[in-house]
Amino acid sequence: MRSVAGGVLGACGSLVASASLALAAEGGAMPQEYRGITYVYYFVIILILAYGVYDTFFKKSEF
Repeated sequence: MRSVAGGVLGACGSLVASASLALAAEGGAMPQEYRGITYVYYFVIILILAYGVYDTFFKKSEF
């Protein structure tokens, strides 16, 4: 179970890193005041997707 959680967290971390690198490449395309909320938005979406993957593939069925 711990290795699964580590894998999911590692995937989330790499996705956050790739999103931040993509935003950094744009330079001045995004106003500075929106940058913080954008990272929060991406983090929430990644958490939802990670839970969906866990629930679909790794959670034991209760049936």
